[in-house]
Order: sequence, then structure tokens, then C-alpha cells
Amino acid sequence: MPHPHAIAGIISRLHDPNYDRWAGQIKRTGGCRQPIHLRGKVEHYDRATGQLLHRYCTNREPDGVLRVSCKTRRASRCPACAEVYRADTYQLVRAGLVGGKGVPETVSAHPCLFVTLTAPSFGAVHVWREKNGKVLPCHARRDAATCRHGQVMSCTERHSADDPRLGEPLCPDCYDYDGSVLFNAISPELWRRFTLALRRRFARLNGLTVKALREHVSIAFAKVAEYQRRGVVHFHAVIRLDGPDGPSSPPPAWVTADALAQAVQHAAAVVTAEVKPLSRAFRWGTQLDVRRITMDGDLTDQAVAAYIAKYATKAAECVGTLDRRIQPLDNLDALPVREHARRLIAACMRLGEHPDLADLRLVHWAHMLGFRGHFSTKSRRYSTTLGALRAAREEHMRAEPVTTGRLPLFDEDTVLVVAHWEYAGRGLSLGEQILAAAITGARLPYAGGDAQ
Repeated sequence: MPHPHAIAGIISRLHDPNYDRWAGQIKRTGGCRQPIHLRGKVEHYDRATGQLLHRYCTNREPDGVLRVSCKTRRASRCPACAEVYRADTYQLVRAGLVGGKGVPETVSAHPCLFVTLTAPSFGAVHVWREKNGKVLPCHARRDAATCRHGQVMSCTERHSADDPRLGEPLCPDCYDYDGSVLFNAISPELWRRFTLALRRRFARLNGLTVKALREHVSIAFAKVAEYQRRGVVHFHAVIRLDGPDGPSSPPPAWVTADALAQAVQHAAAVVTAEVKPLSRAFRWGTQLDVRRITMDGDLTDQAVAAYIAKYATKAAECVGTLDRRIQPLDNLDALPVREHARRLIAACMRLGEHPDLADLRLVHWAHMLGFRGHFSTKSRRYSTTLGALRAAREEHMRAEPVTTGRLPLFDEDTVLVVAHWEYAGRGLSLGEQILAAAITGARLPYAGGDAQ
């Protein structure tokens, strides 16, 4: 049963004379849970005569504001906008596998791999493991050692997939929390070095220098970062071989996916990144997964694109941390987070005070457990861009008011557009969120608050 305040908000909005216009705004935001409120106007003038051709003002909008979608990628903040981001990422990744969105369909014949690079171990944690449909014991050891803190390093329990203990250390006092957050912080540099080592190794396997390789082959990629339950990131990447001109040119016949796989395995094994002030070097974990992407096998283009896009909308929430920044003066003991996440955050805060680690910005990224890179990235010529996909969608949405006469069709070369906007708040009340979910068919909110 909705909260009485929510019911009152629903009734108030439904009885508003401008309800239809409000509902139209909600539909255009796609059901955004925390829309941005803008107040202002847009005027179109004839450049030659100065005549006012058209004016739009928010004065007549519900509550005097225009609501636009927040466009966050985080599903924990706004499922509706995150779904748009996920769909865009799916199209971006799949276009690099089968073509479309400006990429020729011939790209589907280029050798392509799906690669997963994992983090090293920072201590034994509770895990869910399955083999042949049977759940295995977590850490069954006949002669398990007892750590110096008196904890037997064994767990014979068969955890369920949603067990809240998954990812938590068998002995928190033995767990390398400093190493975990430092790996997260240095992982973008480790990925950069991996891509450089990959090109060098692939060139050597084919008897070429890196410079000579560029005349025959280019290596394109798209990757996403995923948090494991223990709080460290690993990367999923699509790596593709093209000709020298990118996806529009086929690679030479002597270029093979097997050679690319060998280069990936070598590069993942040899690259390191060092946190020099602490004399700590990090490398990828031993679990490396390299599989070829096919059009009709177990690992299809659709499956890979969907898998990568799924993680593009997630962050560290699965570890039990927050989806907002944590301030240095915040009381860590009072934060509504798991104890494991609390220790990781505390490690970020403590290490962030080290003057020689200022470049890692650990305090700023404590809510991300030290990771400060982009969650999804791609090489320049892998496929289209998120910006291009958004621009195409905006042009499509603009065409509707033009064709219905609500917005005149102007020649952009002869019309001067003068716009003035100011921020007027964000969000929806809980009652408005429930109405928005009913209008758009989205999930009902679990909680809510008044718009700011």
C-alpha cells in the first residue's frame, strides 16, 4: 500500500488542470525517476529582418518548468535512463561485430575475440561455484590452515547464488584491502599497457615492427568494467582485427584469430603497473578467458553485446557500497553499507591522505572503491559513438513536433536561435514516481522523496 503522502501526491497531480501536459513531459523523458527541471525560453529570429518567428517559454508548463531526462547510466539511480544507456551500448558494441550504424556489414568476417581480464587474489573470499549443474562447496579444505587471527581458512558451505556473504573474506583481518583499492585505481593504466603490449606481441608474431603492422592491420576494441562481489574490477573486451583503414577494410589473409589469441595471452601475462610511492606492482589475475565470437555458435554477436551492455549500467552497488560520493567528514561507521565495503572505503580514505598518492584521487573515488576509469570505452574506429546515437535519437524526436506543426521547420542558415535556461531543481515526489511508472509501464519505485 503506498504511503499516505504518496496517495495525496497522486490525487493532487491527477486533479491538476495541466495533468495532460505533465503526463506528456513524463512520456518524453521515458519515465525518468529524477528528471532535471529547467526554467527558461527559446526564441527563433529571422537573421535578415530580426522578426520573431517562434517563441517557446516554460511559463505555461506544469509548475512553470520543463522536465528533461537525467541521462544517468546508473540503474540504481534511474532505471529508465539507464535502460536507454544500456540499449545504446548494445547497439554500439553489436555494430562493431555485424555492421550497421555507419559500419559496413563486411566487418562480421573480421577475426574477433571476447576477452575477460580478471584481478589477482587479495585473500580468500566466499564464492559460489557450480560444476555440471551441481553447486560445489565454497572453500573445502581437509587440512585447512588457521590464520594468525585464529580463523580456519575453510568453508564447506554450498552458498546460494544470492547469499549476501559472497565476496566477503574468510578472514577480514587477513584480507589485503589496500591492495584491492590500489588495483582498482591502477587498472585503467594496466589496461592501457595491455593494449600496447598486445600490439607489440601481435606484430612480433607476424615478423613485423609495430610501425609496419599499422600498414597492414589495425586492432580495435570495446570494453566494459565489471565489479566482482569482492570489490575489485575486471574487464570484458571485444577485440577485433581490421585492415589499415579500420572496419571498412578487411585484414590480410595471413591475419588469424589464433595469432590474436596468442598475443592476448602473452600481453595479459607480462604487463604490470606500479604504484611507485608504495613500491607495489600489480598485474592481471591468472584467470584469463579468451573466446572467439561467432555468428551462430555459443558466443554470438547478440550475446556478447548484451553481456557488455548489461554491465555498462552498473557500478559498485553489488559490493554493498553507495552510488554517491563519500565526503571526508562523513561518519564511515554510520554509512548504510556492508562491513566489507566499509573496510574498502576506509582503505581509500586512509591511503588517500598519503601525499604521494594524490594523483590516484582515492578519497574522491572512495564510493567506487578506488576505481576512477570510464566503465565503457572503445578505440576510435571500433564502431559508432554514443554521441552519434544520441544525436540521431534527438533528431528523430525533434521531427515529431515539426511534422505535427507544434514546431515550425526553419532553415538553420537563416534563423537565429536565442535560448536562456536556468536550473530549477530535479526529481519527482513519490506519488509522481508512481504515476510516472503507470504512464510508462516502468517498475514502481521502492522509495522516493520530494523533488529538490
